[in-house]
Amino acid sequence: MQTGDMQTVGLHDLDGEGPQLPSITTANRVTTEAALRALIGEPQPIACAKVTDHLNHLTRQFIGRSPFVCLATSGTDGSCDVSPRGDPPGFVRILDDRTLLIPERPGNRRADTLRNIIANPRIGVLFLLPGIGDTFRVNGRAWLTDDAAVLAESAIEAKVPRLGIVVEIEEAYTQCQKAFIRSDLWNAEHFLQRSQLPSNGAIMEIINEHVDADQYDTERAARYARREGMY
Repeated sequence: MQTGDMQTVGLHDLDGEGPQLPSITTANRVTTEAALRALIGEPQPIACAKVTDHLNHLTRQFIGRSPFVCLATSGTDGSCDVSPRGDPPGFVRILDDRTLLIPERPGNRRADTLRNIIANPRIGVLFLLPGIGDTFRVNGRAWLTDDAAVLAESAIEAKVPRLGIVVEIEEAYTQCQKAFIRSDLWNAEHFLQRSQLPSNGAIMEIINEHVDADQYDTERAARYARREGMY
């Protein structure tokens, strides 16, 4: 809806029903860094001093023990994407203190991350470790490689990835655990059952009327059970 020259966005509860919450208006946008700093203040010196352009024997451990990362990339048009990657701990290989290799496993071939890297090499990588609140962040430039000799060491189940993402580190630093404390993310008492959420098939059925939700979910579960397309 619109009110005068201001667009408003109504917020609803999780199921899309219930009372409408207060609207957000463009009048409340924070559009300059000066306005931002007036609200949140300046960073503590230690927060800036922790950033470095390389790994060391301590920060290497965050990468070596992480089984899950999120990759942030963007296209030349400014469109952004965040994509997960996961494998046994240490799957992101440290080639040297300024270079990482992330193996690219089979997927749905949309290749959002890969296409973005070709168009715009800027990348952000967030390393997560189960049960640990601190994360490790790497920002830098990325490029794709199909070097079979380099990729051979990333083989799993005797299958060598066809592609790898090489990340040249420009910034590397730990991130504090406040987000994990606030969210209580690793508290098993708060873990959801998959049945509490709509299945992928149900979501696909809404988007495409030709999809049968039960068939989609059954066939996908069978492929995963066979580990089809995992490596």
